[in-house]
Amino acid sequence: MSASLGAAAQAAQTATKPAAPAATATAATPVTASVPVAAPELARALPDFSALVEQAGPAVVNIRTSEKVKVANAQIDDQMRELLRRFGIPVPPQRRTPPGAAPAPAPTPDDDDDEDAPQRRGLGSGFVIGADGFVMTNAHVVDDADEVTVTLTDKREFKAKVVGLDRRTDVAVLKIDANNLPMLRMGDVSRLKVGEWVMAIGSPFGFDNTVTAGIVSAKARDTGDLLPLIQTDVAINPGNSGGPLLNLRGEVVGINSQIYSQSGGFMGISFAIPIDEAMRVADQLRAGGRVTRGMLGVYPDDVSKEVAEAIGLGKPQGALISRITPAGPGEKAGLQLGDVITRFDGKTVEKAVDLRRLAAATKPGTKVPLQVFRRGAYKDLTATLDALPDDRAAATPEAEAPAAAGASVWGLTVTELTEAQRKELKVDGGLRIDTVDGPAARAGLKTGDVILSANNAEVKTVKQFQAALAKLEKGKSLQMLVRRGEVATYVVLKPGKG
Repeated sequence: MSASLGAAAQAAQTATKPAAPAATATAATPVTASVPVAAPELARALPDFSALVEQAGPAVVNIRTSEKVKVANAQIDDQMRELLRRFGIPVPPQRRTPPGAAPAPAPTPDDDDDEDAPQRRGLGSGFVIGADGFVMTNAHVVDDADEVTVTLTDKREFKAKVVGLDRRTDVAVLKIDANNLPMLRMGDVSRLKVGEWVMAIGSPFGFDNTVTAGIVSAKARDTGDLLPLIQTDVAINPGNSGGPLLNLRGEVVGINSQIYSQSGGFMGISFAIPIDEAMRVADQLRAGGRVTRGMLGVYPDDVSKEVAEAIGLGKPQGALISRITPAGPGEKAGLQLGDVITRFDGKTVEKAVDLRRLAAATKPGTKVPLQVFRRGAYKDLTATLDALPDDRAAATPEAEAPAAAGASVWGLTVTELTEAQRKELKVDGGLRIDTVDGPAARAGLKTGDVILSANNAEVKTVKQFQAALAKLEKGKSLQMLVRRGEVATYVVLKPGKG
């Protein structure tokens, strides 16, 4: 047997030599065998998620919601009802009044007991965080739902109670009447690395227990939300919301929450809420049904490169205070419009969103040290945080006056504020812009804007403003702190031709 194998090997070597004169079609076939094949080591390097799915799958649940659509059917006439039917829109049955009977009272928005009322249905996912029936999901999955049904992988169904939800972080906690449920372990997000393999389990489009996988594309991605998000390329679609994002150790590192899409479907970018942040919210929801957050009472903006150079900050960092809530923690601490907060409770503030997140993560009533950059120097302040209200009113700037023509090297003319204007604006000084043109117009300034400082110097009179301009070197930009309505921001003007 060994001799025949050796002879066969020798024959194969001879057949593959290029100079063999008697090559036939059969002898040429070894050429295809020389195409590189994936090394076993490479194949072993790719992750196998099967064991992970068996381990984590039973703790993932499907969530179905229904919400009664409130329709004042007494207001729908026959023509409208027929039009709705043609477009396939559910229409509740018309209540007819028998001849001689008193007309039925018109339905009210609270008439929810009509079994024939149309239902708005939703799908989502979740996972068990307590063996006694606590389930975590996204707030948008169960928000406004009249009925929530949780289905386990063993097909058991439970009506769920919404213990609490937090719209700001999109986290909700449900409770079902079950015990000894399988739970998932929580992971350490600080150990999560970009490029690391992760897996999602959920119910996209209602397909229960669907598994998708990918890698971490970025950490602490800022999308403007209260929390930084984990970005991945894991396929996430409608119905995946609220499901877990797991690492290869079977630990939850995030809650699948959002996708970036121009089509409504998955386009290679998905976002998950970091599990450590989500658990902080969930713990408060389980304890009291609501979340409390700290509030500094200021409206911060990012510091641009131009503004940083103009005010001498060195580099664009920190949170620029553009508005201060009257009698709020910031005002009581001595913060002023135009201040740049660079540190909050010893932590560096790189952008405006950092300040909002740090304040929100701090317990109301806490005294917090602040480092502030003001007029070329750093200053230390201490603020006692208030509680962030559930609903915040948006700032509404005053109506803008029409721009007018003017002429100067900076393209603006100013006048001093009257005593009545100062009282109305609650400022000690400042100059009102009367006309804008050239550089001022290009910078976005408007008639009626109020200049509070120029080149880090307060300006209460026209003479002070002229003195600040006189100190500028020829060709240098002018930076001003300008207030419009309730909002103040830095504006940088490049000189025109005077």
